[in-house]
Amino acid sequence: MNTRNDIIKDINAKIAEEFEIDEADITPDAPIFETLELDSISLIDLVSIVHHDYGIKIAKEDLPQLKTFGDLYDYIEARQA
Repeated sequence: MNTRNDIIKDINAKIAEEFEIDEADITPDAPIFETLELDSISLIDLVSIVHHDYGIKIAKEDLPQLKTFGDLYDYIEARQA
């Protein structure tokens, strides 16, 4: 089981690489959709990263709850196997 700091470090590095943004822009309070400029296609990329790296499927009905990166960290931390 990964610690919260492990999750943050790992997911931030992967998101920064995938979305070609500065890792410093990914903070717990930063809004996910605005920071990553997500559209429906890139949202699938984000969901895929979480599924591939953590084995966690983000349910469609859970997406509206994931407003900030802190919410995403909480979601992963609560659902890791």
